[in-house]
Amino acid sequence: MPSIHLLSDLLINQIAAGEVVERPASVLKEVLENAVDAGSRAIDVQLEHGGVRRIRVTDDGCGIARDELALALERHATSKIANLDDLERVGTMGFRGEALAAIAAVARTTLTSRAEGSAHAWRIDGTERSVAPAALGAGTVVDVADLYYNTPARRKFLKSEGTEYAHCDEMFRRVALARPDIGLQLAHNGRVVHRLPVTDQARRVAALMGDDFLAQARALDADAGPLRLSGFASLPAYSRASRDAQYFFVNGRFVRDKLLTHAVRQAYADILHGARHPAYVLFLELDPAGVDVNVHPAKIEVRFRESRAIHQFVFHALSRTLAESGANLAARDEPAAVATATAPADAPVQGERPRPFGGYGNAPPVQGRLAMESASRSYFDFVGTARDPAAAAMPAPPPMAAAAQDFRPTAFPPAAGRAAAAATPTALPQHADDSAPLGYALAQLHGIYILAQNAKGLVLVDMHAAHERILYEKLKTVLDGTPSVQRLLIPAVFSVSAKDMAAAEECAEVLAGMGFEVAPAGPQELAVRSVPALLANAPVAELMRKLLEELREYPASEVVTARRNELLATMACHGAVRAHRSLTLPEMNALLRDMEATERADQCNHGRPTWAQLTMGDLDRFFMRGQ
Repeated sequence: MPSIHLLSDLLINQIAAGEVVERPASVLKEVLENAVDAGSRAIDVQLEHGGVRRIRVTDDGCGIARDELALALERHATSKIANLDDLERVGTMGFRGEALAAIAAVARTTLTSRAEGSAHAWRIDGTERSVAPAALGAGTVVDVADLYYNTPARRKFLKSEGTEYAHCDEMFRRVALARPDIGLQLAHNGRVVHRLPVTDQARRVAALMGDDFLAQARALDADAGPLRLSGFASLPAYSRASRDAQYFFVNGRFVRDKLLTHAVRQAYADILHGARHPAYVLFLELDPAGVDVNVHPAKIEVRFRESRAIHQFVFHALSRTLAESGANLAARDEPAAVATATAPADAPVQGERPRPFGGYGNAPPVQGRLAMESASRSYFDFVGTARDPAAAAMPAPPPMAAAAQDFRPTAFPPAAGRAAAAATPTALPQHADDSAPLGYALAQLHGIYILAQNAKGLVLVDMHAAHERILYEKLKTVLDGTPSVQRLLIPAVFSVSAKDMAAAEECAEVLAGMGFEVAPAGPQELAVRSVPALLANAPVAELMRKLLEELREYPASEVVTARRNELLATMACHGAVRAHRSLTLPEMNALLRDMEATERADQCNHGRPTWAQLTMGDLDRFFMRGQ
């Protein structure tokens, strides 16, 4: 072995560059963060050939004094920390003082700056370290050319110009999302790609993520003591095949942290399944002393001192936001509007819910609380929940066929009477958004969709998907205690395979805990004598075969713990109302009210939307009214 010796400063910096300067995007990150730390209000970025030939960053920050220019290019020279206490409460993006030295060791670097209050600007060459006067109004210009010109082996590992530019663009987006209070511009090969003025967070997110993301995202702003989580999280309808639209910032710093990623994934677990990934832009703010940012050379990983508390806060804050119904949120954000449909002659009296309109003609009015309770009980009988003994004494709601029989074509007034009719204002029913955001049922389309009217216009509901979510949330609540069981008058007997028979015997306690009483009825037959009350009307044989199929694949203990919700989702899917099932108007309205009261009702258990809104403006544009 050769003798031990000290490395040269140049070689030390080139070794450090291997950690800090992975590619042009790494250079851009370090220089941009320095510009942000300098208090800049405007930053201009110019790239050539994906940043390999040139990266030029101009800012209007505080600048660097002439006497400190040479020091800025030395290793471990910084103005951002001075002692261990500063290191434990880092509030700036950079702090190690290695970036400029490492960059200057592998690229032709010049630094031009004019400090606040200085009469002149000065330029320093990163190689020769010579300082000369320069022309600059204010701030700093960092010019990095010919990356890896002196380390050709490293340059061979760079990708194509398009690939390297894409990485630079992504780095620019991260800084721009974190700081909407700074105006930023990015140009590549002389063409301006991004021009972002100073704005608010929502507009900056829309500019970089797209209006479609913002339209399909929930805004959140939650705080608990020193913790605050804000930003935007997409609904499952905007899910993606990759994680390319996931941005998490801790005190303004973009991070990829396993703890935070797990908390977000758990929050989406009930509404996003399969291989899809959510999109989000989230900002976590906490005391700098509570997070260690000095754990990774590129500062992209962090370590929390109270990791469990952080995880629970992020999980619960995001879960609560995603659990709220979009209809309820829209109703709170907008004042109650006047419905656009003409009221029937017998409009509801004050204090009553407006009766459902239309169907196949105008349905008979639903009068007062008694009729609403009747409709609710009818719906609960339909979905198979625990029945109220008093429900049998309630009058049955009128079926849709009866509503159709009451339909009478509208009689148009003669010409002489039209002017008088037009002059008479038509009474419009007031739909209180906070009481019925999803409106009231009009009809059922092909036994699959419910058509409803609310203050904004038309609501379309996938009744199977909506009922599936309702059942799933109820099953989770019920099984947290002692499940309500429905005994079957005649046991459901069906044939099974030998594997299913063994699974039923092995998992009898698990099934009993869920409300199923299962026993052998023959060599290859099972008998189900009771089911959860919520699934009283479900196809028992089909449901049990699916449950036994899942129980065969996983040990019983694991199903009860880790896979409990997946199993409940299967039960809800097979217990939900099937397509082509005819519902009465009161049953449809009861389903709408249950949706409004159910968490995560905007999506089914598989992440598909359960309802959609067509506003009057949408309909007017489609039919070109007023154009």
